[in-house]
Amino acid sequence: MRFPKDLNDWHAQIDEPIIDPAREITDPHHHLWPERLGSSYELADLWADTQSGHNVTRTVFIECGAGYTRGDPDPMAPIAESHYVQAIADTAAKTPHKAQIAAIVAHADLRLSPDTLNTVLDAHQSASPLFRGIRHAGAWDEEREKFMFQGQPVPHLYLDPDFQRGVATLGERGLTYDTWHFHPQNAEFLALVRACPDTTIILNHFGTPLGTHRFAGQREARFAEWQREMAQIAECPNVVAKLGGLAMPVNGFGWDGRALPPTSDEIVTAQAHYYHHMIDCFGPERCMFESNFPVDKLSVGYVTYWNAMKKLAARYDSATQDALFKSTADRIYAL
Repeated sequence: MRFPKDLNDWHAQIDEPIIDPAREITDPHHHLWPERLGSSYELADLWADTQSGHNVTRTVFIECGAGYTRGDPDPMAPIAESHYVQAIADTAAKTPHKAQIAAIVAHADLRLSPDTLNTVLDAHQSASPLFRGIRHAGAWDEEREKFMFQGQPVPHLYLDPDFQRGVATLGERGLTYDTWHFHPQNAEFLALVRACPDTTIILNHFGTPLGTHRFAGQREARFAEWQREMAQIAECPNVVAKLGGLAMPVNGFGWDGRALPPTSDEIVTAQAHYYHHMIDCFGPERCMFESNFPVDKLSVGYVTYWNAMKKLAARYDSATQDALFKSTADRIYAL
């Protein structure tokens, strides 16, 4: 068994009571798409997860090539995704007691000439009042073609002067920059954030500690090295960390291949040391829990993920918990 054909039935095998059901949550990282991985994930699917027991009131959509053809050379092609998500957000607004899509992080090629890039950013702003920033992910690896989520085809993107200029442009316009990369790129990411100190840069998924292919069995062995890398990155005050996305198949925990999905206790046992290190380094005012759904749905359920986060957060005071679950995301994305 590799991937269950019906993930909802698979996750339904785990029935956990909701921990702290009244706690308000902003989920700052999810996707929507009409077709991918042999299925769709649109508003009804998002609501089935966000309304499953936890008090998720607002969400942030993160670009994923929905509504247009990824790789289209037309620099304006990604604008279609903003229109696609804005239409879904407009539909959601008609049912205000359910989770609302409160922000959109779109895509643009940040290597574009300044005039062209600004034209694209203007078009995103015209397409949606929810537009808050750009994700142009840097994820690349020499074995990327073996991964389910391969990242992008350009090595050393973070070191490209044109790309750094584009990231700086986002800061000049008061926009955020989200990114995603694999752990061997942490040093290049550090160079990028140092080159763009006036841009709020949001690190997705812990820098993706890889645990498959040539990295199989090595993730825990290099944990101390990862700790040092994250501590260095945290020294840059313009970086904010999203805490989630550790259940992608490429992380190598192996939950996606099991007959039963993991419980919240299993998630805590396997991953708590990653979360606590990030909170220690960045502080709660620069950390936010993220579901990364439906990508992480391949491995963990929505109820169990948020239960795990609540168990992880139990050691912290109420202000810290509020930051992790809501206020950091609300502030960073101007919700």
